[in-house]
Amino acid sequence: MLRQTKLLICIYVKAVYDFIVIRGAVYFSLVFAVGFILGVIRVTWIVPQFGERAAELMEAPLMLAAIYVAARFVTRRFRALRVMDYLYSGLIALLLLLTVEFSVVLGLRGLSIREYLEARDPVAGAVYVMMLIIFAVMPWLVGNRHTAA
Repeated sequence: MLRQTKLLICIYVKAVYDFIVIRGAVYFSLVFAVGFILGVIRVTWIVPQFGERAAELMEAPLMLAAIYVAARFVTRRFRALRVMDYLYSGLIALLLLLTVEFSVVLGLRGLSIREYLEARDPVAGAVYVMMLIIFAVMPWLVGNRHTAA
């Protein structure tokens, strides 16, 4: 009986962690897809008209809305037993986002991470960092609200 209980606990723990990863991957995918589309629009039409800083600052509220909607979707579709699991999913999504972002920077643009960070506009860069933090914690904020309700 003890062996069966241990096996069930192991299966349960693995399922919880798998769900955290799935939730984080879906959240990342949704936000990344919107960011990719907005990025193409920004680079193609907005930057030539208004400049890099203004274009990135115009994009930020749209990305904030996408982050909120995606977080709301994953917290409703992939419910967690513990509110902290939503934070873990957000951190996994952030890790995926930074991995893809720096892979593109290193691979396609031929920049080092240091060169990329130094080339960023200070104002737009600060907004970008804040958006990354918001991106990481939004599932927890939204999930916390759903759990409390």
